[in-house]
Amino acid sequence: MKSLPNLLAAGSWTAAAGLLERWLARGERTDYLLERLDPRGAAGADRPACQRLLFGAVRNFGRLDAAIGRLTARQPRARLRAVLLVAGFELLEAGGEPADAGRDARIVDHAVDRAKELLSPAEARLVNAVLRRLAAGPDLRRAPPAAGAAPAELAAFYSHPEWLVRRWQAHHGPDAALSLLRWNQTPPPVYGRWRGPVAPPAWLQATAWPDFLSVPVGRWGDVEPLLAAGDLYLQDPATRLAAGLLDPRRGETVLDLCAAPGGKSLLLADRLAAAAGLPSEALAKEGRLVAVDQPDERRLERLRGNLAKARGVEVAVVAADVLELGPRLLAGQDLPAEFTAVMLDAPCSNTGVMRHRVDVKWRLHESDLAAHARQQLALLTAAARLVADSAAGGGRLVYSTCSLEPEENEGVIEAFLGAAGGRFALAAARHARPWEDGCDGASAFLLRREA
Repeated sequence: MKSLPNLLAAGSWTAAAGLLERWLARGERTDYLLERLDPRGAAGADRPACQRLLFGAVRNFGRLDAAIGRLTARQPRARLRAVLLVAGFELLEAGGEPADAGRDARIVDHAVDRAKELLSPAEARLVNAVLRRLAAGPDLRRAPPAAGAAPAELAAFYSHPEWLVRRWQAHHGPDAALSLLRWNQTPPPVYGRWRGPVAPPAWLQATAWPDFLSVPVGRWGDVEPLLAAGDLYLQDPATRLAAGLLDPRRGETVLDLCAAPGGKSLLLADRLAAAAGLPSEALAKEGRLVAVDQPDERRLERLRGNLAKARGVEVAVVAADVLELGPRLLAGQDLPAEFTAVMLDAPCSNTGVMRHRVDVKWRLHESDLAAHARQQLALLTAAARLVADSAAGGGRLVYSTCSLEPEENEGVIEAFLGAAGGRFALAAARHARPWEDGCDGASAFLLRREA
């Protein structure tokens, strides 16, 4: 993957403005932009600080852009707009009643100094004027609306598309919708799943989810060696639902479809090893994981990198379109034509993980949900063809998404079962709702093939 210019060498603030400019001008995904940063010459704290500023500006983009638009005669070019948005986020983050004039002045002064390096003299003067008016005005210090407020008011304050607020109110109720909006606007804690052969260090804090630990702020220097050794894998607890429903068994060959980036794949591999009773350092292989994703080198690189951490389980990575995956292609990889355990973690709208994927809400359109559901049904139908008959000793298929939308979850399952003609039955379902469970949103459905 080609690296971006060494933006971090100029400091986290300037790097965040540079990445935000690319997001505004080209619509590039924020997580991909961060992955492509060239880390050479960067101080250890620069990358997290850059991410905080970039994600904060994008997370609050709707509210900030509207406030800035009221103070400018025309929409600024992307670089100027990015500078205003990063500084606007700093003012919003530091806001509250009463306003701290000295603090706000320092934020504005710093932004103007950066503007003098990045923009023309006239644009730097505009930055100074707009930010001082923004800091003194009411836009960033408005009281939050109540649960019963109109969708437009909630959308404007919490920086979400109005159509999405409207549908969440309809599906989940006004109180749950408000809780979800607040959740999405809060930077997420960092969770890690412990994989080490000994007990985790005491500074990793226990959570309500076994094996998942909370990583405290400011310990990145301690975290990096654990990640490199494979003892810790950063992962939200919601990812446990699908692997838990599939429940891999000793000696099974498990098929994982749409596997990239590989976090759930690695969890499946670890559960296979645990089912065999193998210690994490075991050299013998018992059980096999076949991970399939489309032939996209960026995605496959991440998948292979994550599965390189698997212990005690044989792993095969297959580059293929799930819709075209069949006996001939599998035989060419020396793989069976059917599997007793299959997991499909389907591409989806990602509405359950907007706290982490801060730009999703700005890329998503209401019409996308029906398109996603059609693709998901096609993928699930293709996956079902690879599930072994129950008489052969298994026949389990797990369908999962990180969406909160019924069209992509229950709707897909109902359509699949209706077309399956009794060949599959729904055995169990699990859901994670951020406002109830305190983790990302996700759904998983266990389907059994009938004899």
